[in-house]
Amino acid sequence: MRPHAGDRIVVESEKLATPSRAGVIEEVLQEDPARVRVRWEDGHTSILTPSAGAASVTRTKRRAKA
Repeated sequence: MRPHAGDRIVVESEKLATPSRAGVIEEVLQEDPARVRVRWEDGHTSILTPSAGAASVTRTKRRAKA
């Protein structure tokens, strides 16, 4: 699935005792491989290149064009 601005992303931690991180994709910087700017729930922003299986992206509902 290709990420889009506005989609929610959750990144699993590599450490067992560390919780996952969640945020909203603000901008897609590159398509292949995906590089995105994410605003995390704690308010910080970072650029992320998710590795296979480490992140899950959930689409936000978009309005159909009229």
